[in-house]
Amino acid sequence: MNSNIWTTYARFDKISFMSTKKILLFLSVIILAIGVFIFFKRSYKSEILNETREEVSIAESEPETPVKNFPAEHPDSIPKMAEKNYSGSDLKLGKILEDNADYTRYFITYKSEGLTISGILNIPKGQGPFPLIIMNHGYIDPEIYTNGRGLKREQDYFARRGYAVLHSDYRNHAQSDFDPGNDIRPRSGYVEDVINAIEALKKSDLKTIDKEKIGMLGHSMGGGIALNIMVIKPELVKAFVLLAPISSEYRDNFERWVRNDWSEVSSQFESTYGTYAENPELWEGISAKNYFDRITAPILLHHGTVDKDVPLALSQKLN
Repeated sequence: MNSNIWTTYARFDKISFMSTKKILLFLSVIILAIGVFIFFKRSYKSEILNETREEVSIAESEPETPVKNFPAEHPDSIPKMAEKNYSGSDLKLGKILEDNADYTRYFITYKSEGLTISGILNIPKGQGPFPLIIMNHGYIDPEIYTNGRGLKREQDYFARRGYAVLHSDYRNHAQSDFDPGNDIRPRSGYVEDVINAIEALKKSDLKTIDKEKIGMLGHSMGGGIALNIMVIKPELVKAFVLLAPISSEYRDNFERWVRNDWSEVSSQFESTYGTYAENPELWEGISAKNYFDRITAPILLHHGTVDKDVPLALSQKLN
């Protein structure tokens, strides 16, 4: 009996020992496998990280494809021009161009943003002070333009009825200084010249002109200048008359005139500032139509129904 028990125990012990040995061997294999897995995983992760760093380093060192970064706001945008301090000064009466029973017509010069600008000034005969009308002429090729040209009929009419009349030639016209950067600007140089004509007159010692009662008449391109002035400096002019004005939306004018008549200028403008599709905010920023809430003066709008130069539709749209 005891012998059988011992034999059974011995066999059981032998089986237990062999089972324990197998279990330990199995666990050792598992632990080794886990160790190998962790080692290779870390090596692989390190390798991927190094490759990523290498790729990042290469990406940072390689130049990117050039992208056009257009200015967020055009320097001639309505908001920018509204913030500007205008330096008009040094208004000088030159030679007398005409002297009749009702008024005297003078050649004038004044300073505008560092440029000397020419023009004319009709002063009625009498004691005064006379209310003033600023007249903005439409587009006339600067190559053929002469001092005081454009709106000659209107200049005479109002001067004979007791209004002083100031008509700026604008830069690059007549005896005015030449501004080489003017063409690519959306006629903003002309806007500056008209504002500065008023500033110069206000600073002058002319006693025969009422410097507070100022109206403005603009024809065609000159109407566009007036539209910009009424939203840039609303307090400057007491009333406006627009005769067949160009559009208050710059894109209209660009497509109708600049692109067709000055293709080089249109290409330069779009290259510098982007097309409307690329940079609509800039184009809208230089369009008076987006700032009509600033207008404080009354406006009288005239447009002939058979006008062949400026479409009637532009004034209907403006109205």
